[in-house]
Amino acid sequence: MTDELRRTYFTLLIPAVIGFIVVYVAKALHLIDLGPIKFQELLAPLLFVLSVVFAIALPIFFRTLFAHNIRDQKSVSEAALLRFERSFLHIVLVTPYVTLSAYVFALPRFHLAGTVLMALYAVYYYYPSRKRIQFERRIFRVK
Repeated sequence: MTDELRRTYFTLLIPAVIGFIVVYVAKALHLIDLGPIKFQELLAPLLFVLSVVFAIALPIFFRTLFAHNIRDQKSVSEAALLRFERSFLHIVLVTPYVTLSAYVFALPRFHLAGTVLMALYAVYYYYPSRKRIQFERRIFRVK
């Protein structure tokens, strides 16, 4: 189960990392120069809030919803937990893509730093390690 979740994790994360590399190289070689955009004062806080929503708020809500749905069950099947964890990773790993768009549109430092911190938090905290998966299995009483 851990290997499957890691595969999903890296499948979702690697395109964002490659996107950062491509955009960085393109900006360094002056192939693209988007600079500040017209609606930056609206886009900057929006992307910042979206990064917080996808890194913190939605994962908490989704986990609470899952716990609420299984509250009357004595145990949860491994397949149900795997579906939950995959969906959880799909939600959380939207954050690096939001950060990539913030980098592409050259947001102000404050908002860009906030989105980067949220992406780092999401990537680090929700990594599907064996210890974390065992903890989830114990919490949700997986048989």
